[in-house]
Amino acid sequence: MCECFSPDMSPAQVREISSLGLAHVGDAVYELLVRTWLCTHGRHTNKGMHRETVALVRAAAQARAAARLQETLTPEEREVYRRGRNTQVHSVPKGADLADYHAATGLEALFGWLYLTGQGERLETLFRLSLEEVRGHAT
Repeated sequence: MCECFSPDMSPAQVREISSLGLAHVGDAVYELLVRTWLCTHGRHTNKGMHRETVALVRAAAQARAAARLQETLTPEEREVYRRGRNTQVHSVPKGADLADYHAATGLEALFGWLYLTGQGERLETLFRLSLEEVRGHAT
């Protein structure tokens, strides 16, 4: 049975997952973290939480978050981010800039990799840093 809430996969197992697979998991992880953060720190209606979630998980916001994190990433994390960012994507959401979408895919791949390798503390640290520009507005 899969330990889906705390998978803690080996590095070899995670290397078998494509960058888009890591981004697929990381997209969900990032959105769950945003939703949890909004519920615990925001004073929003359901409609307001939805709007704020969409604003924080869209490609442009994730690209800004990725830029804020670059200086704090380890060499291994930079490599995971770079591979995710450079992955060939097959479609870009309407209204998203291609460069932002690539950076967002890199961020999602990194978050997916951290989650799957059981690095919850590091994931939490990077998530908090990713929200730096937002935190003052939602508390």
